[in-house]
Amino acid sequence: MASPPRALSVEVPSEPGVPSEQERLLRRGERLALGHHLKEALEAYSAALRLGPPPMLSCRRRLGTLVDCLVLHYRLRQKEEAEGEGKEQAAEAAEAAPAVPPPEEKGEEEEEGLFRCSGCRGFLSEPVTAPCGHSSCRRCLSEEFRTRCRRCGEPLGLPSASATVALRHLGEKWFPAECERARAWRRLGQLLAEGRPREALLAASRGLAEDPSDLMLQVYRAESYAGIQDLKSALDDLNAVTAKMPKWPEACYRRAKILHNAGSVDDALQLFLHCLALDEGFLPAKLEVEKMLYDLLSPENVQKSLKESTLNSSHIRSKQRIHDSESETEESYDNLQHTSMTDLEVTSESVGGSLHRTQSAHSLNSTEKMAKDDGLKRVSSEPLLSCQEKGALLKRKLSLSEQDFTVCEDGRNKHKKQGENTKRDAAFSFIYEAIPDDLIDVSDFECSLCMRLFLHPVTTPCGHTFCRNCLERCLDYAPQCPLCKESLKEYLASRKYSITQLLEELIMKYMPAELIERKRIHDEEISEHASLIKNVPIFVCTMAYPTVPCPLHVFEPRYRLMIRRSIETETKQFGMCISNPQNGFADYGCMLYIRNLDYLPDGRSVVDTVGLKRFRVLRRGMKDGYHTADIEYLEDIKVENDCEKKKLGELHDFVYSQACSWFQSLRNKFRSQILQHFGPMPEREENIQETANGPAWCWWLLAVLPVDPRYQLTVFSMKSLKERLLKIQDILTYFSRDQSK
Repeated sequence: MASPPRALSVEVPSEPGVPSEQERLLRRGERLALGHHLKEALEAYSAALRLGPPPMLSCRRRLGTLVDCLVLHYRLRQKEEAEGEGKEQAAEAAEAAPAVPPPEEKGEEEEEGLFRCSGCRGFLSEPVTAPCGHSSCRRCLSEEFRTRCRRCGEPLGLPSASATVALRHLGEKWFPAECERARAWRRLGQLLAEGRPREALLAASRGLAEDPSDLMLQVYRAESYAGIQDLKSALDDLNAVTAKMPKWPEACYRRAKILHNAGSVDDALQLFLHCLALDEGFLPAKLEVEKMLYDLLSPENVQKSLKESTLNSSHIRSKQRIHDSESETEESYDNLQHTSMTDLEVTSESVGGSLHRTQSAHSLNSTEKMAKDDGLKRVSSEPLLSCQEKGALLKRKLSLSEQDFTVCEDGRNKHKKQGENTKRDAAFSFIYEAIPDDLIDVSDFECSLCMRLFLHPVTTPCGHTFCRNCLERCLDYAPQCPLCKESLKEYLASRKYSITQLLEELIMKYMPAELIERKRIHDEEISEHASLIKNVPIFVCTMAYPTVPCPLHVFEPRYRLMIRRSIETETKQFGMCISNPQNGFADYGCMLYIRNLDYLPDGRSVVDTVGLKRFRVLRRGMKDGYHTADIEYLEDIKVENDCEKKKLGELHDFVYSQACSWFQSLRNKFRSQILQHFGPMPEREENIQETANGPAWCWWLLAVLPVDPRYQLTVFSMKSLKERLLKIQDILTYFSRDQSK
């Protein structure tokens, strides 16, 4: 019988900036879900949908919160059940035998091997390296199963990135049989993508006849069966896969998709939740659950399903009826019967215990009556399930397949342990073994730029791998891959040069001695760059002064490298000198300290520096395109005689007052520009000979005075504070006389 047409509701527009009634209900549902009040959250969402179809994007975003809470409750109940069963088994074992310390467990990477995909747990075929540095199968990324890395949670991004050439070469060299098998999987995927399921079915069946243990072939055969609408055979294949790998999210997701397409929404919903409980970042499963909740909470589905499902559902109230409920669940798989709104409530009750059941004819009549007013409200006097009954109901709803459970003589269900079926290593017929020594070649791990062993290997989106320092130096000159010339502008703009973790782990495992030597050479180079006396990097540009800010715009490749090395050595210092036609740069300069560094998308940078100490150049040199120098630092000669100290103090105070008068006489426009660029003039110091460079205000004044740099350099190089003050006095007198004219 066709359901009545949905009534169109006309909502009075609210004031600008004030949320509508429907939006308030959606927000209320989201808050209730965050508070784990699942029943009330469902009521709020359903009430919002009765006001008319809301914007899908807004509703789905808020339903995502409800999905997260359902998955959280699902996972918590699974943990409670597992802990309860573990305690029972431990108690039984303690009675049967004396306690024995458990064997040490191997780490996941050690147990599974380095060439396993973190997504599908299979062989790492066609490895693609994400921006975070972790590598996955191209298949796992191309299927768009995830938006974030399974290992670190970082956004995957760059889904169209090319396979990592170095890792693919190692896979072909070390595991040729596995690579051939992966190529067979890709061919099956292409056949299904082209809409040729029958050809894919024949190919998958032939492959399984040769190797029945290949679970990926079984998954593709299930997809082929689904493509020709043979759902029972598809489910049989997927059930066999999940029996061997119960913690593989993709297998659960594919089972749920087939059940959902066949109309068994309740079973599909359970499997989608189970998939998210195994992997909360499995995006397609979450989107499916959001869509199902949106459909199930619509008014027509609530009104129709409440009546039909309540009449047909028999809810278990005792341990004696658990076996019957298991048979009922199995029958629902065979018949693929349609789900109902009450089945949705069974799901929410099993994961959170928030929704309750009606038990008698009286409560049934009350439910049908209340459903006309509010699709998800229930009578408040309905009986609560006991802990025992909730456990029985939970086990019934969590029975995802008969292979996942065994039935004991007393009627209790118990989870099978994962190891009872098969080890995860054998699931894909890929057992990681030691690599023969004759297959390990250091040339497979060499950077094509420096021709040395990879140090901090970084993989570009085009799939080529280089040492991080080598790649950065190349990108200083052109935003292109050094090998294939593909544009790396977006990669350069992100500046996220994450280390390719798998390559680094392989180098550490198979070439530890070579890696130690490579790091030793690198450390020597860094220590050479870190010297602040020998081979000091020199930026040839403008005059810089102690204590005075000196902002720089760095765009030349040689200076990009120089700034990067200053950061890497953690000195954050380099020298600044003005140009000299004869020697390349002047004999005197100032050390600058990098306070902040902002990179621009095209690789240029804005560097905020401040002057530290003056120096004199002893010897000049070159390093990778930029100038270097051996230097000695300058210090003012201190006056010891008391009479000379007094005269020096009087001169200092007079010149300081003269400088303040000159600055105040400037036009407001010029004064504002000076303050914006150099900051305010430093205050007068009490002890003018305390520092090696004398009073800070002298250097600030020299920086702002419009004087020829060569004359400034003469004053800059003076080691006598008295002479420097006299020169500044002459300059101020000249400008004051010029202004008076």
